[in-house]
Amino acid sequence: MTADSVADVKREILVRHLEAWAPAALHRARRATYVHGYADAGPELAQAALRVFVDQSDLVRGRELTMLAVGEDVTGVGARLTAIQQEAGAGAGLTVHAVSGGTDARLAVALKAVGAGRVPLLACLDATAAGGPPLPATVAALTAGKPAEAVIVVPAPGFVADDYRAELRAAGFPLVAAVELATGEEPGQVLVFATQSGKNLEGFKDALWAVDEYAGVRYRDPGDPERHLIDISLSPHPGPLRRELLAHLAGVGEATVTELRTFALTETVYRAADATRVLQALLTAGSVTRRPEHGRLGGDVVIAAA
Repeated sequence: MTADSVADVKREILVRHLEAWAPAALHRARRATYVHGYADAGPELAQAALRVFVDQSDLVRGRELTMLAVGEDVTGVGARLTAIQQEAGAGAGLTVHAVSGGTDARLAVALKAVGAGRVPLLACLDATAAGGPPLPATVAALTAGKPAEAVIVVPAPGFVADDYRAELRAAGFPLVAAVELATGEEPGQVLVFATQSGKNLEGFKDALWAVDEYAGVRYRDPGDPERHLIDISLSPHPGPLRRELLAHLAGVGEATVTELRTFALTETVYRAADATRVLQALLTAGSVTRRPEHGRLGGDVVIAAA
């Protein structure tokens, strides 16, 4: 139950998502940008990201993939990234830029300098060492990319999921999900994924539950009032989702299956498919009712608390 284990989980989540994002982004457009903020505070994570790209050198050939590493002083990080690129013999299509001066202060200018506007953009902003989330203007700057998405890591103490979701939506990211990486009862680190694409959010959730288990690290749903710890598994324990769906129905009265699947995807750590399985169990237990009463549990079926 160490900080190293949490770092391992963060790295694997990011690597898995990058392995899916890079091919899709470069298929969509001839150019794409990856941004790694606060790079000097977590150089190992930035190096892991670059290794994903150099391992996909065939993919980059004939395309342009730019990696932008930003932090207070990224001189050392920049040297390490250059060494990785040279050792791998990465082609001209992969470019790495290191920019010092602070992520919040320099990100918007750096994005403009590398021509990140209107091309696919993914950012990783691990702000745990900064003691708080990135400034709203920093996150808003990322929306220069089309489409844009961000993996943001913040300290759990003081984190309020609903408030931060509202901030990110105001910044231009309509779809937001969050998960706490926990090693016990004490608050851990919260990993937030913000995107403009429902398909990408589904893909991120799939990567989230597919990572290997690391000693002592479990997930916690920031929206679960009981703070239940969930083992990392392709079939996660449904307890927190069951409670959150029932609480949501108590508040709204009734909702369609599609609306409840969307709620699970964007407001909980779970996937849309997990919501369907939980709804089936709740119907069997008589905890909820459906309209119409019979037939397939399609997206237009209305669910209400019993």
